[in-house]
Amino acid sequence: MEGSVQCDANYAPLTPLSFLERAALVYGTRTAVVIGEREYSWRETRDRCLAGASALARLGVGRRDVVAVLAANTPAMYELHFSVPMTGGVLCTLNTRHDASMVSVLLRHSEARVFLVESQFGAVARDALAMLSSAGASLPLLVTITDGDGDGSEGVPEYEDLLRTAPGGFEIRWPADERDPISLNYTSGTTSRPKGVIYSHRGAYLNTLATALSNEMPTMPVYLWTVPMFHCNGWCMVWATAAQGGTSVCMTGSVSPKVVFEKIVRHRVTNMGGAPTVLSMLVDAPASEQMPLPGRVLISTGGAPPPPHVLAKMDELGFNVIHGYGLTETYGPATLCVWKPEWDALPAAERARIRARQGVPHVMLEGVEIKDPVTMASVPSDGHTVGEVMLRGNTVMSGYYKDAAATAEAMRGGWLRSGDLGVRHPDGYIQLKDRSKDIIISGGENISSIEVESALFGHPAVLDAAVVARPDDHWGETPCAFVTLKDGAKATEAEIVEFCRERLPRYMAPRTVVFAELPKTSTGKTQKYLLREKARAMGSLPKQGRSKL
Repeated sequence: MEGSVQCDANYAPLTPLSFLERAALVYGTRTAVVIGEREYSWRETRDRCLAGASALARLGVGRRDVVAVLAANTPAMYELHFSVPMTGGVLCTLNTRHDASMVSVLLRHSEARVFLVESQFGAVARDALAMLSSAGASLPLLVTITDGDGDGSEGVPEYEDLLRTAPGGFEIRWPADERDPISLNYTSGTTSRPKGVIYSHRGAYLNTLATALSNEMPTMPVYLWTVPMFHCNGWCMVWATAAQGGTSVCMTGSVSPKVVFEKIVRHRVTNMGGAPTVLSMLVDAPASEQMPLPGRVLISTGGAPPPPHVLAKMDELGFNVIHGYGLTETYGPATLCVWKPEWDALPAAERARIRARQGVPHVMLEGVEIKDPVTMASVPSDGHTVGEVMLRGNTVMSGYYKDAAATAEAMRGGWLRSGDLGVRHPDGYIQLKDRSKDIIISGGENISSIEVESALFGHPAVLDAAVVARPDDHWGETPCAFVTLKDGAKATEAEIVEFCRERLPRYMAPRTVVFAELPKTSTGKTQKYLLREKARAMGSLPKQGRSKL
C-alpha cells in the first residue's frame, strides 16, 4: 500500500536469541538454570552464552558453520542453544544413545567444524573420530565438557576453560535473514536412515511461542527437563523457558520416578514433558516413590497415544496432560488436543479417550489435514476414513540437509507428508491410527497396530507393548505383539491373546506374543523397525499357531 515501508524501525528478523536478551533484562537475578546445588541467574546465563560465542568464534566458527554437541541435559547444553547461533553458526545436537559408527556418519554428513562432547560420552566420541580419520575425512575440533574446572583430556580444549579465557566484548551476529539456519536436527532413529532436518531462526521463534502457549506456561515457569535437549531442541522448550523467564531444572543420571517426584516437590515444578513411557513410569511407580504434588503440573507428551488408563491415572496423581503430535520436521510439537470445558463433565474413561487424540494445529501452524496421498483430497470428517496426516505452515522445516530429492518428496503437493495415518473426527480433531509402514494387512483387512497396543495396555500385567506384522503364508500378515511385563507380574501368551480377543475383533488380536524388553530411542519411542526385523526373522506363523479370523 502506498506509504508503507520496511525499515529498521518496523522490521527485524525473528530469532529466539531475542528471548535471551529480554530474559536477562527483565529476570536478570532470577534463576535460569539449576543442576544439583549449582544455579545460574539469567544475567549469568547470558554472560556465559556470550563468552561461549566469543570462544567459538575464536575457534573459527562463522556463519553457517555447524557445531555438533554430544551431551546430556546440562547447563552447557542449554547455553549452546544460544551461543552457537550467536556466532551465526548452526547447532547440531546428537542423540546420546548413538554408537560411535552413527556419530561418525552424522559428523561427516553435517561437516561439523567443532565437536563438543560431555566427558561421559568421551569414549564414543573418540571412536567416532577415529573412524572419520581412517576414512580420510576431515576432523572437527574436539572440545570437552566436564563437571569440574579444566579437568578434560590432555591437549583437548575444555568448555569452562574456553569460557574463562574468551575475549570480552563479543557482538552477537544476528541473522541477516530470519530464514537463516539455526539448527540441524537428525531424525530420532525410529528408521535406520536418519536425515538432517534444517530449522530456521524464523521457524524456531514461531514454534517456541506456540510451545509456550500450548503448554500454558505462566510467567516465570519452572520446567523439569526429562525431554532430551537434543530432541528437536527440547521440543523448543530451551528457547521457551527464556521467552517466559523460567527456571530450567536439569537432572543428572537416568530418569526415575523417585527423582522426578522429588524434583517436582523441591523446585515447585509447573511444567515438564515426556514420551508416553515417562507417563507410564510415573503411574506405575510404587506408592513409596510417589509424592503429593505442590500444585497441578502440566506435562506435555507426544509420540504414540498414551493408553487411556495411563491418562486417567495421571489426572489422579495431579498432572494435567497435554497430548500433542509432531515430527522432527515440524520443530517438534505441531498439534495438541485442546481441552474444552464441557468435556469436564464426561466420565473419566471418556475424558481419557478424548485426551488420546492428537487434536488440532497449534496457533503458529497453518493447517493439518488428513488426505488421500494420491489424489490429495481431504478425507471425510467421520472418524473412520483413514488418510495420511499432512501439515503446512511457518513451522515446517526448511528441508533435509544435502538431500533435495527427499525434501521435494516430503513436500510434494504443497504439504509436508508425515507418513502417519489418521482420521478426522466430526469436531475437527485428528487421531492417529498408525504409521503407513506399521499398518498390518491380514486377510485383506487393515489392522491398526495402535488399536491393538491400546488393548494390550489394558492388561494389568503389561508395562509396555508394541505390535508389528509377522509373515503368514495364509493371511499374508498377522499381528505379533512384543510385551514387557511389570515387575513381579506374570502372564502367558494364551492369556494375553484371549484378553485381546475379548476387547477387539478376532482378526485384530495378536497371533504371537513375545515377552521382551522393547528397543527404544532416547526419546522413548519404540524402534519398530527392529521389531519388524525380529518378526520377519521368526518366519511365517506355523499352521498350529494360527487361529481363525
